[in-house]
Amino acid sequence: MDALDRLAEPGLDLLTRVDTLLAAGAPEGHRLWPLLRRMQVLPGAAVREFLELHPAPLTGAGHAVRRLVRGYDDACAVLADQVAWSGSAAAAYDDARTALLRHLDEGPESLVGRLESTAGYADALAGWVESSRAALARALAEVIGSAEAVAVHAAARPGVEAGPAGAAAAAEIATRVLGVLGVAYDGAETLLRQWGPSLAETTWRDRAVAAPRHGGTTRIGY
Repeated sequence: MDALDRLAEPGLDLLTRVDTLLAAGAPEGHRLWPLLRRMQVLPGAAVREFLELHPAPLTGAGHAVRRLVRGYDDACAVLADQVAWSGSAAAAYDDARTALLRHLDEGPESLVGRLESTAGYADALAGWVESSRAALARALAEVIGSAEAVAVHAAARPGVEAGPAGAAAAAEIATRVLGVLGVAYDGAETLLRQWGPSLAETTWRDRAVAAPRHGGTTRIGY
């Protein structure tokens, strides 16, 4: 359990009241409006969804992908063994063996390269989730103890008509929370742009080989 988990209950209680007040409309010209147009969600609903994101599953996924590399390493070790034979058949086999080795583990476009990139992306996402949850926890801690929170609780009481002060306080809290989430989502998009090229599907990279010769002599040595 991290700081965001500990603040979830009081934070969602406050933000539910904020959402209720904002459902009647935010103050005209408030800086919240651009955030609402961009995010298309009220702060309570946004935080409720974000609480489902945890770094541990992503970290575990990265470890699981890296474990797959061992199988490719074993296959490459077998392919790397030189066969004691010569001739046209041996040359054709060597060309195929070299091409397969290249496809399996030579550079970032190989299968191993893509696995390592996938694991790296999972680690980067885990770091993003951890830092974003910490930032959101700080924002919630600030708004829970703010004067705006007192005004929201007062305005959201049953039987009390919410006035301009309550709406303004709700808009201010929503701005702080959605602003943090907006920065977090920008970070996720940046990660995807950075890692996207290295996560593309790998393709077989043919290497020009000489045409096979027939009628030659094959020699096998032990």
